[in-house]
Amino acid sequence: MRAQPPPPSGWADAGLVSGEAVELDVRVARLGSRVLALLVDLVVQVGLALVLGAALSLLLLALPPDVLDAALAGGLQVVLVVLVFVGYPVVMERFVGGRTVGKLAVGLRVVRADGGPVGVGQSLTRALVGVAVEWPGLVLPLLSWAATVTVMLTDARGRRLGDLVAGTLVVHTRGAGVWRPLPPAVPPLLAWAATLDLTRVDDGLALAVRRYVDRLPQLATPEAVGLGRDLWAEVAAVTSPAPPWRAPEWAYLTAVLAERGRRAAYRSGRTRVVTDTLWPELAPAPPVPAPLRRAAPDPPDPVRR
Repeated sequence: MRAQPPPPSGWADAGLVSGEAVELDVRVARLGSRVLALLVDLVVQVGLALVLGAALSLLLLALPPDVLDAALAGGLQVVLVVLVFVGYPVVMERFVGGRTVGKLAVGLRVVRADGGPVGVGQSLTRALVGVAVEWPGLVLPLLSWAATVTVMLTDARGRRLGDLVAGTLVVHTRGAGVWRPLPPAVPPLLAWAATLDLTRVDDGLALAVRRYVDRLPQLATPEAVGLGRDLWAEVAAVTSPAPPWRAPEWAYLTAVLAERGRRAAYRSGRTRVVTDTLWPELAPAPPVPAPLRRAAPDPPDPVRR
């Protein structure tokens, strides 16, 4: 394995490791992003409460007067609160892959502490702890809010009390990685790559190949060879013609990526030329050269005087 430059500060701080014993580039969600997701969820929950409240009012009006009493009304209100504050996150995380509307908007996801998908029991535990001591905090609201913020700021993975009890973690789903320059293609494969039919290489497959090439220096030899063979088998199934000579799988994948990038840059350049021709006012203005300044005269030479 070759040495790599140290990752940026805060990068891959989730501590999640793949099956190949490689740390995944996943960042944990900190206080700011989680509060923003909570605010979006609050808007959704208020709307949900208004809809359910209106339905509850219609139901109460439809009941006979001898059936409706204070106990029934109070019980229905408790059910309404439970549906809004507990049912909403549990149902959303169950059917939307560990995400609520707020987490979808911000780009967050709830996972298990080992990176696996969150279960219904864990989502229910998070929601119950949240309602009891975090938000809205039925037990000592101000004190529990301060405790929650303190725990999130001091925990290395940004977890709140509900996460610690349920064994969960909130991570970012939108990568913020620093792309390394693509390794150059092997020169003997350039002519072959130029003849490839890449129309069936979709963005998902190309992204998987790019991530493999980026992570290749960090992979041990057995895992690198195995992953390279699997990826090349997928790429070879949707490209033609076959390579002219035997080479390592990473060399084929790098050549395919380089050719795909070259063609994308060519298409982008042609589109830019057409756009500049049709709408010249959108073309960037050429840089204005700085005015030349007259050089100051040389001081008189005292010796010549």
